[in-house]
Amino acid sequence: MGLVVYWYDFVCFGIVGGAFLGSIYVIWMREGAGKCKEDRTMYESLVVTPPPDDIPGGYAAAAVAAGVSSTPRGHVSSTQLWTSCWRGLHPIWLLALRFASFLIMAALLVWDVIIYDPSVFAYYTEWTFALVIVYFAIGTIVSANGCMVYYWKKPPFASVQREEFLRRDVEESQSICTNAMTFRAKEMSGSIKLQSPYDQEAIEQRAGFWGYLMQIAYQTCAGAVILTDLVFWCIIVPFLTDAHLELNLLMGCMHTLNAIFLLLDTAVNSLPFPSFRLAYFVLWSCCYVIFEWPYPFLELGVPWAPLWYFCLAVVHIPCYGLYALLIRAKNSIFPRMFPQSFVKSF
Repeated sequence: MGLVVYWYDFVCFGIVGGAFLGSIYVIWMREGAGKCKEDRTMYESLVVTPPPDDIPGGYAAAAVAAGVSSTPRGHVSSTQLWTSCWRGLHPIWLLALRFASFLIMAALLVWDVIIYDPSVFAYYTEWTFALVIVYFAIGTIVSANGCMVYYWKKPPFASVQREEFLRRDVEESQSICTNAMTFRAKEMSGSIKLQSPYDQEAIEQRAGFWGYLMQIAYQTCAGAVILTDLVFWCIIVPFLTDAHLELNLLMGCMHTLNAIFLLLDTAVNSLPFPSFRLAYFVLWSCCYVIFEWPYPFLELGVPWAPLWYFCLAVVHIPCYGLYALLIRAKNSIFPRMFPQSFVKSF
């Protein structure tokens, strides 16, 4: 029997193709081209990094003291990959979280393949689950390297200076009068004096290829996990009866622990979350649809297929936006609740 293609199938092809090409365009414009805008804070490049002279040391130190970022939103520094947003939390705790998440999720994936067979990788759930495992695998390696840097390359007295600054900052904030502008000036001045060359270098140093790969995997996982779990709990469980997709202990764990572990990592890490990397999430789904789509509610042989595909394309925005709102809430609520312990991740 030959392949039957209907006119509405071309609409589905157009939706997928348009989303794919649009994602490539956004990635190229925001990361590949490395085009410098009038405002240097808009420089966001995966391939090329601006020279260190573009970020004056005094301004970077003042920006850190003021609680704002002197780097673009797309920028990822090497220290952001393995340090925590909680001041004083040892990097080894982030390493332990990522390693434990990697082991547990890898065990669940192996369990899934043993119970069924390797054909389970035809499902979007396994693709996303495997991507989250890859993120935690890279994160574990990066965190392990960061712990080595923390122990062996930290200059003497640097941590003492930081602790002294934090202690002095707390004392000043308790005793100073209500003049906010004067307090901000003193805080910035004290920060610049106590800023060590090592700290300044850590602020300005860009992450390499693997660091940006980890960042891209993190933001792709964020949207994909939300999409996978929402589709599973809101559509598949109530309405479908597929043997592999039915609710059991394994499926329940795979569609809850992926989000739990990623949210725990988000609550601890200091990775940024720029909105333009939604393009990677869309590109990830497009690559999957091109190769496989076994879900019965998106079959091409039905007249309403274009509507389903259009809804699938649009739903990427709220799924990614929901996780972005969680990041924004983290950077808005925690600094007010724990002003001396939490450091914003930009």
